Amino acid sequence: MQTALYRRVSTAHQRPDLQDDGLRAYAARAGLDIVATYVDHAVSGRQERRPQLQALMRAARQHAFACVLVWKFDRFARSVAHLLRALEEFAYLGIRFISVQDQVDTASPMGKAMFTIIGAMAELESALISERVKAGMAAARARGKSLGRPATPAPLVAQIEGLAVTTSLSIREIHAVLAGRVSRSVVGVIVQRVRAQAPLVSL
Repeated sequence: MQTALYRRVSTAHQRPDLQDDGLRAYAARAGLDIVATYVDHAVSGRQERRPQLQALMRAARQHAFACVLVWKFDRFARSVAHLLRALEEFAYLGIRFISVQDQVDTASPMGKAMFTIIGAMAELESALISERVKAGMAAARARGKSLGRPATPAPLVAQIEGLAVTTSLSIREIHAVLAGRVSRSVVGVIVQRVRAQAPLVSL
């Protein structure tokens, strides 16, 4: 079975040799043919958009291999939700996933059961986060705190509206003129609203 290895180390001083030796030994015992290796160096596991992990996912979508082999879940995924999304995509693509240290192989009955458990854990994680957010917002309201993004000052809104109507500056250019006093997204909303309502006026 054509197999891709994925390894990750968190700092530049760490080396993925231990993971590599263990993965290659497992592949040899299991009769897996290693056709690609992906290694993210000095990249935190909290980052989902890792260069080599993204490259692996792109190759998976092109059916470049039939199996993904990792040392541990935490070397691959940043959270239960991230792991579940990846496993769901691998299942859809017909790709087997093996985590050596966690002793999980999605091609085995136990691996399929673990996949179900991971899904339940992801739902629980999401529900707990949602409950914590709601509780925090309720506590803030009880203390009289105003929630949400602060309103943009009226003089600043008027300045943006004026630039939108009287100049052909792009949203990025208007944002630069304001020197960071307001976010680019807010500038974009105001400019698009104003220019949709009134044509550009040349002064």
